[in-house]
Amino acid sequence: MKNWKLAPIALGLAAFVGTSGYALGDDDATKMTDEELQDQIAQSRAAIEQFASTLQSELMAAMEEGGPIQAIEVCNERAPEIEQRISAEFGRDIGRTSLKIRNPENSPDEWERIQLEHFESLRADGTPADQLDPRHEVVEDEDGARFRFMAAIPTGGACLACHGTDISSDVKHALERLYPDDEATGFSEGDVRGAFTITHEM
Repeated sequence: MKNWKLAPIALGLAAFVGTSGYALGDDDATKMTDEELQDQIAQSRAAIEQFASTLQSELMAAMEEGGPIQAIEVCNERAPEIEQRISAEFGRDIGRTSLKIRNPENSPDEWERIQLEHFESLRADGTPADQLDPRHEVVEDEDGARFRFMAAIPTGGACLACHGTDISSDVKHALERLYPDDEATGFSEGDVRGAFTITHEM
C-alpha cells in the first residue's frame, strides 16, 4: 500500500501516515483480519486529518487577526475542545504528544514515548520528519486490547514563532502565563515537533 499523506497544512501539522510499524500479539484478542486492520488505519488517518485541518484553520485565522499570542490562546482553549469533538465523532481517543511537551496533560505514556524516540532516532539518521512512517500496534494489557496509532508532526517554519529558539518577549510572557511548565521550545524547522496519537478500544 502506498503511503498516505495529509494535505499539506501550515504550522507544522502535516505528516505522512503510512502502514509500517504494525505488530500483533499471540493472543486471539489482539488478532484482526487485514480488512479490520485497514479500517483501523483508515479511521485513524481520517481522524488525524480532520483534527489537523480544523486546528490549522483556527490557528491561521488567529495568526492573521492577532499574531502568535492570539494563536497561543486559541490553541490553549480550542485544541482540547476539537480533540474531544473529533474523538466522539470517530469513537477513538485522539490527541498530540511530544518528548518536549507544552501542556502536561499531553505527556506521553510508555508506548507513545517509545514511538517518539523511534521517530527521533530515524530523524537523527537522516530521514526527513515529513517522511517518517507512522507506528501502529495492537497493545494488550490489564485494560484489554487497544489499537494504537501515531504519526509524527514535523516542525514547520510558522511553528518557530512559538516553538523555536528565537521567541519574542511578548510570546514568552504569554507562554509563561498559559503554560508555566512549558518545555516545547528550542525546535528548528524540520525537527520532529511531536506526534498525533490515536487509541481505539477493541
